[in-house]
Amino acid sequence: MADGKPPFDRLAAAIRRERDRAGLSLTELAKRAGLAKSTLSQLESGSGNPNLETLWALGVTLGVPVSRLIDPPRPEVRLIRAGEGPVARSGRAGYAATLLASCPPGARRDLYRVEAEPGESKISEPHMPGTTEHLVIGVGRALAGPSEEPVELGPGDYLAYPGDAPHLFEALEPGTSGVIIMEHA
Repeated sequence: MADGKPPFDRLAAAIRRERDRAGLSLTELAKRAGLAKSTLSQLESGSGNPNLETLWALGVTLGVPVSRLIDPPRPEVRLIRAGEGPVARSGRAGYAATLLASCPPGARRDLYRVEAEPGESKISEPHMPGTTEHLVIGVGRALAGPSEEPVELGPGDYLAYPGDAPHLFEALEPGTSGVIIMEHA
């Protein structure tokens, strides 16, 4: 909490800011994002705890990277130790994404550490048009990439794939982790 505010207060302020920028009412944003109005209201009041799918739906609907909603202010030197940082967990799979770095002005990329356990695949809906994901596996093995043609990856393997089409990530070994760079058009 570099700015002294709890993370949900920052998220609430960011959602309100981006909703206002988009000129959408609370009801209209909830409808377009496929969320219950009460869920969105809780998020904007700082009392909600969104899962990863909710954050992606809001980002796509608002036309902004998810990092713009969850990234705290950045100091000039930034250190995020393992197990730290803003984490968004999947509501459907054993998958978590930790935002490590968001796009600074003039850049169009976000950096995430992902951790997953074997079980259900993390199936992602398309992100903003023009998004490309770059994945490097650090530990374990995963099936990842386009939903129609996923690829098995091991430590050190790199894969780039369209993030603006349905895609998946499925851990094939316990403790699988890697890094995803989301490049926004």
